[in-house]
Amino acid sequence: MRKNAVEIRDLRVVRGGRPVVDGLGLTVPAGSVVGLLGPSGSGKTTLMRSIVGVQDKVTGTVEVLGAPAGSPSLRRRVGYMTQDASVYTDLTVVQNLRYFAALAGVPAPARAVAAAVATVDLGGHEKQRVGTLSGGERSRVSLAAALVGDPELLVLDEPTVGLDPVLRRDLWSVFRRLAADGRTLLVSSHVMDEATQCDRLLLLRAGGLVADTTPDDLLASTGAPDAERAFLTLIDRFAERGAAPAGRHTAEEDPR
Repeated sequence: MRKNAVEIRDLRVVRGGRPVVDGLGLTVPAGSVVGLLGPSGSGKTTLMRSIVGVQDKVTGTVEVLGAPAGSPSLRRRVGYMTQDASVYTDLTVVQNLRYFAALAGVPAPARAVAAAVATVDLGGHEKQRVGTLSGGERSRVSLAAALVGDPELLVLDEPTVGLDPVLRRDLWSVFRRLAADGRTLLVSSHVMDEATQCDRLLLLRAGGLVADTTPDDLLASTGAPDAERAFLTLIDRFAERGAAPAGRHTAEEDPR
């Protein structure tokens, strides 16, 4: 079994003539839920777009499931859920999923659509137009669209943003079930309490890696009572040393 689902070395992304990620290196262990945490503007989306192969002006090595990011062979092996809804509100749930199944070249689309609907607990909504669904249900449709190709790696960009605590909890239950089935999940968030739901944490600030750790080790190393204060403690330590994470810009420049 492959040890790492993602391996990144010396990643550099330039936007507007300046690097927004510069010299980043990290790994995503296979078969785990990895949280990509950091405040807005820390570079989470840029990193995720680099992993799925849709980010331009990228240099360095980004290897995904043993192949270069964006390789045609990864088309069905990687599922990507964007931060903004990537489904069509004027189509029904099933119509959306059939469309995405066709894009992925799924050989048995009806079976794949039914499996995706069941996985995200949308049974009974199959014929409902997405525009009439609640925000939480639309997030589930977007997740189902990422799942319809039965991917090995799921890259989920802030999938719980804007959801209430109950809906966030329900989505994280789905993520844990997917990981238990053997998938690898990379889930970004700026909600620090979601860190406890992950097997491993990658903490970003200003386009650089502040820490690669586990939830338990994060709290133990900082002595903080929760993930948010632990993250702030790490940032303060960098500031006290007169150092910053890799990257030559500030968070306010929004390298996302």
